[in-house]
Amino acid sequence: MGFCESLLILLLALPAVGAIVVACLGQGRALLVRQISLGVTMGGALIALILAIGVAEHPSPAAQTTFHPRFVPGATAASPDKTTWNLIDFNLGRAVKTDKHAPKLGAIQFYVGLDGLNVWLIALTALLMVSSVLISWKAITERVHEFHAWLLLLGCAMIGVFLAFDIILFYVFFELTLIPLFFLIGIWGGPERRYAARKFFIYTLAGSVITFLGLLAIVVVCYQRGGHVLTFSIPELITTFNLLIEQADGIPRERDFYQSFQFWVFLAMMAGFAIKVPLFPVHTWLPLAHVEAPTAGSVLLAGVLLKMGTYGFLRLCLPLAPDASISLGAPIIGTLSVIGIIYGALCAKAQDDIKKLVAYSSVSHLGFCTLGMFALNSTGLTGSLMQMINHGLSTGALFLLVGMIYERYHTRKIADYGGLGAKLKSITFCMVFISLSSVGLPGLNGFVGEALVFFGMFETRKLFAILGTAGIILGAWYLITMLKQVFFGALKEPHHDGPAVEDISVREIAALAPIMALCLLLGVYPQPVLNSVKSDVDVVANILDRRQNLATAQAEALRLSRQAPREK
Repeated sequence: MGFCESLLILLLALPAVGAIVVACLGQGRALLVRQISLGVTMGGALIALILAIGVAEHPSPAAQTTFHPRFVPGATAASPDKTTWNLIDFNLGRAVKTDKHAPKLGAIQFYVGLDGLNVWLIALTALLMVSSVLISWKAITERVHEFHAWLLLLGCAMIGVFLAFDIILFYVFFELTLIPLFFLIGIWGGPERRYAARKFFIYTLAGSVITFLGLLAIVVVCYQRGGHVLTFSIPELITTFNLLIEQADGIPRERDFYQSFQFWVFLAMMAGFAIKVPLFPVHTWLPLAHVEAPTAGSVLLAGVLLKMGTYGFLRLCLPLAPDASISLGAPIIGTLSVIGIIYGALCAKAQDDIKKLVAYSSVSHLGFCTLGMFALNSTGLTGSLMQMINHGLSTGALFLLVGMIYERYHTRKIADYGGLGAKLKSITFCMVFISLSSVGLPGLNGFVGEALVFFGMFETRKLFAILGTAGIILGAWYLITMLKQVFFGALKEPHHDGPAVEDISVREIAALAPIMALCLLLGVYPQPVLNSVKSDVDVVANILDRRQNLATAQAEALRLSRQAPREK
């Protein structure tokens, strides 16, 4: 096993081991718990950076028909993008058994790896984990060891979701994220934390169970109709299923079966991923969860967990149900995305709670991710992926800043503040910078993703693109209004007990500075990221292009066949 493969395992194992260690230390050693958590997360961030550089320097080859992950533990020289590490071997199928080192089918595998779709989301997760530990340093004073144990376990699960290339492993990690966040909200949250935690858990669990049924249906159909070879490998399933639907195109009965099958599978996957994003109208759990969650929980929820929904659409839904994504997903998800963009922005403008304002801004901004994704072309898909990264940075930083202000004044009411820029100059600068990043100011990260999303959507559905631009205008409106009320004008401080309020601390600078630096870097020089994601985005785009071209050809043939009798 190579160096990078070892790092990949360490990236996943480090937070899990750290969670066990801090859980065993007990309440009386809070400082040591914090130091261990910080060391673990900083180590994870360093590993993620090394791996990201490795992927950026060696992007995937072009013209692929499925995903080919790199740095796969358990891979062989003959199959460097597949693993031989089986978790549960069903001993089914026609896999060759003579070579013990050959990749085995008929098994649930520990199949993890990196490619252009997941590497930057993993780096984002690792970075925000460091910021979450730092922002919780003083804010969490009760049951500190339990808090950090759940936080590190959440980090492990989130990284596992993005790393997984086995469909069962993906689902296990996907569900595992619910448990730590449920406790983080339910124990260390606000006054309505228990209700918020229950609502979050029930909503997301119900949707993901339906999604799991859809994923299992894909596995069963590929097994029954694809040569009786059982596989849970995502790349293998994509290859097999797309081959099956291409072979069925010339057989009307088979074609109708696969069209109907994709329709139901798409709806099943949409149920879980749309709730996780969340898309309008299944977004109602999110504002309450954000408001009641501790700052670290909000940072990770907005910065990473919501991306699991958009990532699920990109990794699984589009390549495994391409026809349904074109005929059903593009109009429905596109419409819901536009509604969510405008509705979320209007709701954000109406809020008097600064944390709820940022929560509704997430509903609006994530609408751009799904809008670009269902442009169903390479430009839109790339913009969607960039927007996921940019939203994680900008909104994660906004929640960090809201947490800093709340830690000083213990109120989130916008009307209680005014003119804080005169007293908290550094925090004000950071808030203005991140707000401009969030609204997509040219030169900052938000502009790149939004521009690509709209370029992609203008190629396919101009009306959606035009309506979506309203979200940018509304986003600037509510954020600038909030900045004016809270940070400018006459000084107005809420009543607070304790020592005098001070500006940003060194610890808070350490939590924010890397995020702000990346917001600037991705705004002026996004090309390394764009280059590293291109070939893997093109895998999805090529699948969709083939199906769209075939659908267009079939529609034209049908039109001509109907026109011919009339001409006679």
